[in-house]
Amino acid sequence: MTTIFLFTLLFTGMLLGMPVAVALGFSSVLTLLFFTNDSLASISQQFYSATSEHYTLLAIPFFILSSAFLTTGGVARRIINFANDSVGHIRGGLAMASVLACMIFAAVSGSSPATVAAIGSIVIVGMVQAGYPEKLAAGVITTAGTLGILIPPSIVMLVYAAATQESASKLFEAGLVPGLLMGSVLMVAIYIVARIKKLPSLPFPGVKQWFNSGAKAAGGLMLIFIVLGTIYMGIASPTEAAAISAVYAFFIAVWGYRDIGPLKNVPWRKEDEAIGAAVIRNLGISLLAIPKTFTNHEVRDSILDAAKVSIMLLFIIANAMLFAHVLTSERIPHHLAEGIVNMNLQPWMFLIIVNILLLIAGAFMEPSAIILIMAPILFPIAVKLGIDPIHLGIIMVVNMELGMLSPPIGLNLFVTSSITGRDLGWVIKAVVPWFLLLIFFLGLITYVPEITLAFPNYLDQLRSGG
Repeated sequence: MTTIFLFTLLFTGMLLGMPVAVALGFSSVLTLLFFTNDSLASISQQFYSATSEHYTLLAIPFFILSSAFLTTGGVARRIINFANDSVGHIRGGLAMASVLACMIFAAVSGSSPATVAAIGSIVIVGMVQAGYPEKLAAGVITTAGTLGILIPPSIVMLVYAAATQESASKLFEAGLVPGLLMGSVLMVAIYIVARIKKLPSLPFPGVKQWFNSGAKAAGGLMLIFIVLGTIYMGIASPTEAAAISAVYAFFIAVWGYRDIGPLKNVPWRKEDEAIGAAVIRNLGISLLAIPKTFTNHEVRDSILDAAKVSIMLLFIIANAMLFAHVLTSERIPHHLAEGIVNMNLQPWMFLIIVNILLLIAGAFMEPSAIILIMAPILFPIAVKLGIDPIHLGIIMVVNMELGMLSPPIGLNLFVTSSITGRDLGWVIKAVVPWFLLLIFFLGLITYVPEITLAFPNYLDQLRSGG
């Protein structure tokens, strides 16, 4: 009865147009009030502890802030130039370079929509001007942008770690090879299409130009080694690495590249000079030492944008965790696990069910909410069937990638629609061939667990001295 009441309220709220987070919280609170002895005070305490007790979740606002600084600055443009100089001379190389740029930017942002927005806003127009069909350009970027939640650091992986109490570091390790493999599969597919359609290629810029563009992009590329290197070597936890990435992104955008912030090269206004003169008289410092914050607001805007996204995401997470708390307290995952085990399902059969459920959910809900609702249900069943929890996590993340491309909620579709000025139906048609390729990739990840587990197992051996 409790389960029926909970899910009826949830789906009724969503059908009435409630935001997913509100529907999750509303159904959870009413279920607790009607079917348990919890008071409003204890429910509010549970709501607060849903996020405050999970140290891993603290990494999310730091990674979002890091992404905001890098997206606002010229880091994406420099990464694209480096990618073009690296593979642009191959037939279809401009599209392949776009995928490579998405892979690199994904490794410094951890966000799929941010990757599409930062890279797509630059390269889609460039690809069309170079002679690529606009549908091909839009489809490639929309799909490659999903790498933002597969290549670590990934916010969705952090949410799964918080929901299942698994190691976020392990998930980051397990996501690296699948992320690189998916990028490679996309580039191979692009090369085949380019040969068939006789797409153009750029002239090779020369080794000197390649080194120059690499040097200019080095500030952004270093963030990959700083974040992933410290995590993989055991120097820092994902949360600590996220804090480091936010500080580093600020310094590289403001003091390194000087694209945004107080040191941006912009003309001073007369009122700024008057303020500067007053500061000099009062403090006795050099005019050159005064931060030029009077003429731009990029840093402030980046922080505010990151705060808005963080608050929205953490609100979803808190409500989803309250929902998961109701599921767990009613032992719903336990009963489901026992029922499925008693059905004598083979692990491969269970994984088919998992993929179907997640693909359907991905079309209607935000990835973090799906993970927080489904992980507590699927996790104990997978463990009883002998499926590695880390492998299950990567399967769920790849499903969430497909969800980013699935109407009516797929966020990447809306971002590309905004960039190109095309309607959503046009973007969906552009994405379909690449979506089918991702379905093949999902099957590969699902039934070849070595792709996911080989690298973290290897690192474990190195750490243990084996």
